[in-house]
Amino acid sequence: MCVGVPMRLKEICYPLGTAEAEGVEMPVYLHLLPESELSPGDWVIVHVGFALQKIQPEEARETWKILREVMEEASGYA
Repeated sequence: MCVGVPMRLKEICYPLGTAEAEGVEMPVYLHLLPESELSPGDWVIVHVGFALQKIQPEEARETWKILREVMEEASGYA
C-alpha cells in the first residue's frame, strides 16, 4: 500500500522545498506542482519525497487525525 502524508511547506527554493509534519522535517521535490501556486505555509500531500497535490489546512488536519487513529489501532496488533 502507498500512503501520501500531509506536510506543511516551510521553505521553497523551487524545484525543491523543505516540509514539516509531526515534528519531522524533510526535503521535498516540488516538480509536480506549479511554482506559482506554492507558498511557505501551504500544505501538500507528500509521497516518497514528492509533493503530489496542494491541500487545504482542514484536509491536512483531518487526514492526520485519521492516520493517528490507524497507527494507534495497528500498534495493538504487533
